[in-house]
Amino acid sequence: MGADLKEFRWIASAFDDLAKLPDSVKRVMGYALWLAQQGDKHPDAQPLKGFGGGSVVEVVEDYDGDTYRAVYTVKFKDAVYLLHAFQKKSKRGSRTPQADIHTIKSRLKLAVNDYRERQKQKGQDR
Repeated sequence: MGADLKEFRWIASAFDDLAKLPDSVKRVMGYALWLAQQGDKHPDAQPLKGFGGGSVVEVVEDYDGDTYRAVYTVKFKDAVYLLHAFQKKSKRGSRTPQADIHTIKSRLKLAVNDYRERQKQKGQDR
Protein backbone atom coordinates (compact mmCIF):
# COMPACT_ATOMS: atom_id res chain seq x y z
CA MET A 1 0.00 0.00 0.00
CA GLY A 2 2.79 2.47 0.87
CA ALA A 3 4.29 2.30 -2.62
CA ASP A 4 0.97 3.43 -4.09
CA LEU A 5 0.65 6.43 -1.78
CA LYS A 6 0.58 9.66 -3.76
CA GLU A 7 2.96 12.42 -2.79
CA PHE A 8 1.45 15.12 -0.57
CA ARG A 9 2.24 18.74 -1.44
CA TRP A 10 0.79 22.05 -0.33
CA ILE A 11 0.65 25.47 -1.91
CA ALA A 12 1.52 28.76 -0.19
CA SER A 13 0.25 28.89 3.41
CA ALA A 14 -2.26 26.02 3.07
CA PHE A 15 -0.37 23.66 5.39
CA ASP A 16 0.12 26.32 8.08
CA ASP A 17 -3.53 27.35 7.75
CA LEU A 18 -4.59 23.73 8.24
CA ALA A 19 -2.35 23.48 11.30
CA LYS A 20 -4.20 26.40 12.93
CA LEU A 21 -7.60 24.68 12.78
CA PRO A 22 -9.06 22.98 15.88
CA ASP A 23 -7.59 19.54 16.59
CA SER A 24 -10.78 17.59 15.83
CA VAL A 25 -11.11 19.41 12.50
CA LYS A 26 -7.45 18.70 11.67
CA ARG A 27 -8.02 15.00 12.33
CA VAL A 28 -10.92 14.88 9.85
CA MET A 29 -9.05 16.91 7.23
CA GLY A 30 -5.86 14.90 7.69
CA TYR A 31 -7.74 11.65 7.30
CA ALA A 32 -9.44 12.97 4.15
CA LEU A 33 -6.05 13.95 2.69
CA TRP A 34 -4.57 10.57 3.59
CA LEU A 35 -7.47 8.82 1.85
CA ALA A 36 -6.91 11.03 -1.21
CA GLN A 37 -3.24 10.01 -1.26
CA GLN A 38 -4.45 6.40 -1.48
CA GLY A 39 -6.80 7.27 -4.34
CA ASP A 40 -9.85 7.01 -2.10
CA LYS A 41 -12.39 9.61 -0.96
CA HIS A 42 -13.60 10.67 2.49
CA PRO A 43 -17.39 10.40 2.93
CA ASP A 44 -17.57 14.18 3.52
CA ALA A 45 -15.43 15.06 0.46
CA GLN A 46 -17.30 16.59 -2.47
CA PRO A 47 -16.20 18.10 -5.77
CA LEU A 48 -16.00 21.88 -5.42
CA LYS A 49 -18.50 23.49 -7.79
CA GLY A 50 -17.13 25.72 -10.50
CA PHE A 51 -13.93 23.75 -11.12
CA GLY A 52 -15.23 21.30 -13.71
CA GLY A 53 -15.38 17.65 -12.81
CA GLY A 54 -14.10 16.20 -9.57
CA SER A 55 -10.43 17.16 -9.61
CA VAL A 56 -10.83 19.92 -6.98
CA VAL A 57 -12.32 18.52 -3.79
CA GLU A 58 -13.64 20.16 -0.66
CA VAL A 59 -14.03 18.65 2.80
CA VAL A 60 -16.39 20.51 5.13
CA GLU A 61 -16.34 19.98 8.87
CA ASP A 62 -18.48 21.71 11.48
CA TYR A 63 -17.08 22.23 14.95
CA ASP A 64 -18.34 24.27 17.90
CA GLY A 65 -20.82 26.22 15.74
CA ASP A 66 -18.24 27.07 13.05
CA THR A 67 -17.61 25.58 9.61
CA TYR A 68 -14.14 24.71 8.35
CA ARG A 69 -13.05 23.72 4.87
CA ALA A 70 -10.03 22.15 3.27
CA VAL A 71 -9.70 22.18 -0.50
CA TYR A 72 -7.31 19.94 -2.37
CA THR A 73 -6.77 18.68 -5.89
CA VAL A 74 -6.47 15.12 -7.13
CA LYS A 75 -5.86 16.33 -10.68
CA PHE A 76 -2.44 14.66 -10.85
CA LYS A 77 -1.62 10.97 -11.22
CA ASP A 78 0.89 10.76 -8.38
CA ALA A 79 0.36 13.82 -6.16
CA VAL A 80 -2.30 15.41 -3.95
CA TYR A 81 -2.03 19.16 -3.42
CA LEU A 82 -3.63 20.96 -0.49
CA LEU A 83 -4.75 24.29 -1.94
CA HIS A 84 -6.54 26.04 0.92
CA ALA A 85 -7.76 25.47 4.48
CA PHE A 86 -9.96 28.01 6.20
CA GLN A 87 -12.83 28.79 8.53
CA LYS A 88 -15.92 29.89 6.66
CA LYS A 89 -16.88 33.23 8.15
CA SER A 90 -20.24 33.89 6.51
CA LYS A 91 -23.25 32.48 8.33
CA ARG A 92 -25.48 32.83 5.23
CA GLY A 93 -25.65 29.91 2.85
CA SER A 94 -23.18 27.18 2.12
CA ARG A 95 -21.42 28.79 -0.84
CA THR A 96 -17.69 29.25 -0.66
CA PRO A 97 -16.91 32.98 -0.37
CA GLN A 98 -15.61 34.62 -3.56
CA ALA A 99 -12.29 35.61 -1.97
CA ASP A 100 -11.65 31.97 -1.08
CA ILE A 101 -12.62 30.85 -4.61
CA HIS A 102 -10.07 33.33 -5.97
CA THR A 103 -7.41 31.93 -3.62
CA ILE A 104 -8.23 28.37 -4.68
CA LYS A 105 -8.07 29.23 -8.40
CA SER A 106 -4.72 31.00 -8.10
CA ARG A 107 -3.27 28.19 -5.98
CA LEU A 108 -4.52 25.57 -8.42
CA LYS A 109 -2.50 27.33 -11.13
CA LEU A 110 0.54 27.25 -8.84
CA ALA A 111 -0.02 23.53 -8.22
CA VAL A 112 -0.18 22.84 -11.97
CA ASN A 113 3.09 24.72 -12.49
CA ASP A 114 4.75 22.99 -9.55
CA TYR A 115 3.66 19.57 -10.78
CA ARG A 116 4.90 20.24 -14.33
CA GLU A 117 8.24 21.45 -12.98
CA ARG A 118 8.61 18.36 -10.79
CA GLN A 119 7.77 16.09 -13.73
CA LYS A 120 10.45 17.80 -15.82
CA GLN A 121 12.97 17.30 -13.02
CA LYS A 122 12.05 13.62 -12.73
CA GLY A 123 12.59 13.23 -16.46
CA GLN A 124 16.04 14.79 -16.20
CA ASP A 125 16.99 12.55 -13.27
CA ARG A 126 16.55 9.39 -15.36
